[in-house]
Amino acid sequence: MTTNMILHDYEFDPKYSKSVAYFSMEFAIHQALKIYSGGLGFLAGSHMRSAYDLRQNVVGIGILWSFGYYDQSRNEDRSLKTEFIRKHYSFIEDLGIRATIKIHSQDVHIRAFYLPPNVFSSAPLILLSTDIDENDFLARTITHRLYDANEETRISQEIVLGIGGVKVLEALKQTIDVYHMNEGHSLPLVFELYDKYKDMQEVKKRVVFTTHTPEDAGNEQHNIYTLHKFGFFNGLELETVRSLMKMEHDDKFNLTVGALRSTKITNAVSKMHGEVANRMWERCEGKSEIIYITNAQNRRFWSDKGMLSTLDEHEDYALVGRKKHLKRALFNVVADQTGKMFNPDVLTIVWARRFAEYKRPGLIKYDMERFKKLLNRTHQPIQMIWAGKPYPFDTNAINAFNELIHISHKMKNMAVLVGYELELSRILKKGSDVWLNTPRVSREASGTSGMTASMNGSVHFSTNDGWHPEFAKHGINSFTIPPIDHSDPIEIQDAQDNKHLMDILENEIIPMYYEKPEQWTQIMKNAMSDVIPAFDSGRMAHEYYMKMYSYEL
Repeated sequence: MTTNMILHDYEFDPKYSKSVAYFSMEFAIHQALKIYSGGLGFLAGSHMRSAYDLRQNVVGIGILWSFGYYDQSRNEDRSLKTEFIRKHYSFIEDLGIRATIKIHSQDVHIRAFYLPPNVFSSAPLILLSTDIDENDFLARTITHRLYDANEETRISQEIVLGIGGVKVLEALKQTIDVYHMNEGHSLPLVFELYDKYKDMQEVKKRVVFTTHTPEDAGNEQHNIYTLHKFGFFNGLELETVRSLMKMEHDDKFNLTVGALRSTKITNAVSKMHGEVANRMWERCEGKSEIIYITNAQNRRFWSDKGMLSTLDEHEDYALVGRKKHLKRALFNVVADQTGKMFNPDVLTIVWARRFAEYKRPGLIKYDMERFKKLLNRTHQPIQMIWAGKPYPFDTNAINAFNELIHISHKMKNMAVLVGYELELSRILKKGSDVWLNTPRVSREASGTSGMTASMNGSVHFSTNDGWHPEFAKHGINSFTIPPIDHSDPIEIQDAQDNKHLMDILENEIIPMYYEKPEQWTQIMKNAMSDVIPAFDSGRMAHEYYMKMYSYEL
């Protein structure tokens, strides 16, 4: 393909003609394109779909991970098995573009691949790879695994995304007005732009930043000398970096702090997260203003069309019938994976997302005796399903996953599924009655799985965190685990949250589902109606243009 390439196959809406390059480590565009791990990718995928729907001048910049994140299967004893299997894709095109960057003073060559908009109805993606013949083995491994456990590889991945992404756009003769960093991973792009403009104010005018989490793991820190040695700062002298980043005496370089200080504006991903982020970074000298744009998901991709049409036609019996059909589809997966036959007439609760400690996948079983009674009840019974991906090198998260599998062997109405990717996520959201969400309050910046569950009439049952406070009306469109004192020790907090969760489940949710089915159906309908348009990513993609890309310093 020639340079000066036209990446979009659609005319831009004049409102969205400013050209934006959206940098993200992961994009969940389609089940078949395995370049994502979880929520950050799901969010980026929905953003690209809505950019396409709204005819926005946006291009996604990501990495073509040769082995993806990891493939999730089972060992012989049915425990979690993590596998790294090389991926091949026939639907992405080699752009014929090469860029060269310096990593650890060595030349590393990058090849650019292109996902056209018409393949999955998304804004175009440019995916970068170092896994090519021109590189030695070490350089090839940089783009092997998403979120590689090796720190030096991680740093190298960030240099490829940030500096490599800007160089590839230049090689394609793309004029970019705004560079959007989705999380701090692509921060090296700032130093590549500084090399061009020689003025940090000029760089800031062109860069915006989305911060996604208050968790330490999402606010990466590295030794500044290590970063410098690897070329993270694009050859700048350390004294210059320290001066630009206002880090005169600190040897720990925090990517989030660097991004806050080198962008014109920053956004948190929910109203509540906006308050948390402003508290977290209030002492960060020279930071950009932090506003909030609540995350959202793409209704076109996530909603079951049959559920939507029955909602539009006000046919309650058809809505209930369609939900039972979707439950059967989910239960076919359960039967196939676990040998258990679930009943579509039984209330089905799902907990499915990334397995991280603060999300508390096992909160419902905190009081084990009460949990066993819940699962063994014959009058107004329940079924419980877990799914999700622990980080493949997080022993505690994998142990939590395997513990649930072990418990499930003795419970005929409890299942733990593997292979949690886009497609299984859709099946779970469409087939569940209740979507359980149990993060420690203030730790879940947004969380979007409950949005897509609500789009499919699965009722969100959550602690009051992330996006939930902006949506929830208890007993009307969702259920909320009430607040507790967060100055108490963690064990007391967990015990209280567990008690409140179980009380609401046993005294409100289960009786309503079985004794007042019309009221339950109304909650499903309210959830489906109330989640749109506020939590559809069309609203979010529009707000990014209005509040971030158009913002003037």
